[in-house]
Amino acid sequence: MDLNLLPLLLAVAEEPNFRAAADRLGLTRSAVSQGVRRLEDALGVHLVMRTTRSVRLTEAGQRLVESLRAPMAAVQTALETRENIPRGRLRLAVTSIAEDFLAGPLLARFAEAHPQVTLDVTVTDDEFDIVARGYDAGIRLGEVIEQDMIAVPVSSPQREVAAATPAYLARHGVPSHPRDLLLHRCIGWRPAPNTAPWRWEFEEHGKPFDVMVNPQVTTNDLRLMLRTALAGGGITFAPWDCMRDHFASGRLVPLLEDYLPPFAGFYLYFPQRQNMAPKLRALIDHVRHWDR
Repeated sequence: MDLNLLPLLLAVAEEPNFRAAADRLGLTRSAVSQGVRRLEDALGVHLVMRTTRSVRLTEAGQRLVESLRAPMAAVQTALETRENIPRGRLRLAVTSIAEDFLAGPLLARFAEAHPQVTLDVTVTDDEFDIVARGYDAGIRLGEVIEQDMIAVPVSSPQREVAAATPAYLARHGVPSHPRDLLLHRCIGWRPAPNTAPWRWEFEEHGKPFDVMVNPQVTTNDLRLMLRTALAGGGITFAPWDCMRDHFASGRLVPLLEDYLPPFAGFYLYFPQRQNMAPKLRALIDHVRHWDR
C-alpha cells in the first residue's frame, strides 16, 4: 500500500467534496479521486460514497479515518517540532459559549504574530475526544475537561445568569426565586435536537440544585437565545460574559444573582506530548500572556 494516499483520505473526510480536498492539498480533483480509488483497491473495501456534488465516508472509511487521525497528527507534530518554527494548520474545537476567546481580538493578534500558522476553528458544543478527532487542542469549561489533559486558563472565573428585558419584566414581574421561573416564558438551550433542554443550575445556602424549566423557545444557538431575549421573548440563561454588554447598556437585566455563584472558567486543553508542535506552543504562550 502507498502510505502517501492516507492524507488524501483524511482530507476527503474533512471536506465536502473532492474539489475542496484537492484545493486544500494543492492537487487536482482527479488526482485525489484516483488516489482514494487506489487506496480502496489496495484495501479491498469501499471507503467513500460518491455523488456528483459530494462524498461521504462509508462505515469502513469512517473506522479507518478515526484510527488514522491520532497517529497522523503525531507524525505531523514530529516533523514540525524538528523545524521549531510555528507553522502549519492548527485545529481547535471551541465551545460556543467561550465568548472572550471567540470575540476576535485574541485570535486576530495570534494570527498577526504567526503568519505561517493557519487557524482552523470548529465551534461545537459536542463533547468528544479531541485526539481521536485530529484536533490539536480545545476550549471548554474546566469542569468538563478530562483529567489526563493539560489545561491552561483562557478566562477568569465564570458565572451563569438569568436575564430578560426591562419591558418583559414590567409585564410579567421579576422572579425572586429560581422556582418562579416555572411561571415565566423561558428561552432555553439544548446541545442537539434529540436531547432534553439544559437544566438551569443554581445554589442556595451552599447546596446546588437545578430547575427544569419548560422553555417556550429552545435552540442550540446562543446568539438566537440572546436575540430572542432582547426582543422581549422571555428569560434566558447564559454565561455573564455573553450578556455583559447588554447589561451595561440596560437592554437586559440580570436576575437571581444571589443563587448563581462563580465557577471555574474556560481552559485551553491539549494532550500530554513528549514533543509539542511549535504552532501549539505558540498558542499556549499567546494565551498565557493575553490580558484577561
